[in-house]
Amino acid sequence: MTRGFFLLFGLAAYLIFFATFLYLVAFVGNLPWVPLTVDRGGPVGGAGLAAIVDLALVALFGVQHSVMARPAFKRWWTRIVPEPIERSVYVLLASVALIILFLFWRPIPTVIWSVENRAVVIAIYALFATGWGIVLLSTFLISHFELFGLKQVWGHARNAATSAPVFRKPFFYKLVRHPLYSGFILAFWAIPVMTAGHLLLAAAMVVYILIAIRHEERDLVGMFGDPYVRYQGEVGMLAPKLRR
Repeated sequence: MTRGFFLLFGLAAYLIFFATFLYLVAFVGNLPWVPLTVDRGGPVGGAGLAAIVDLALVALFGVQHSVMARPAFKRWWTRIVPEPIERSVYVLLASVALIILFLFWRPIPTVIWSVENRAVVIAIYALFATGWGIVLLSTFLISHFELFGLKQVWGHARNAATSAPVFRKPFFYKLVRHPLYSGFILAFWAIPVMTAGHLLLAAAMVVYILIAIRHEERDLVGMFGDPYVRYQGEVGMLAPKLRR
């Protein structure tokens, strides 16, 4: 009974995540088929108050996303939450943090730049799509279903032993250490019309990513030791190194 419930919970958390991820693409791209985007639908008021609210929303997501991913927190958290669904709970709460951001985001419509040339606009949207493609593909390169909790609940349902993490460098990871974050940065900045609100979101996310990488790399060095230290020296963090 417990195994079946954990499996259903993990699947539900994953489906909520995937729907939230798709909405995030539309939210950041200001796409017309969703009601709330970074530039449309939320309450518009004073820029100062909007900036404070928006930064608080990004901080909420950042704190949840980073703190709950740390090994020390996981060791404490799994005393409360069963280990097979720990990752699924993390994924669900990350989705909730993003949904809160969608609902309460305050647009700041002042235009910083606007590209009018149709060919350039198409090229920018191609970069936008490429960024999200890199994000999604990067999750599959490092085990998409484990990253989002499905492998754990499926293994628990089958009473399968958990395998130890293995240090690998597939595809993008031969060029950059964090291609998933590189994709996010590309997607957040590749936009033909940049408003003050979008600029605030993109800049705040870059700051969060740089902070998150610092903590993640410390955890990865602790997990893999010297091989990861050598990897840090050989491969760029967010962009390929020109020389090794």
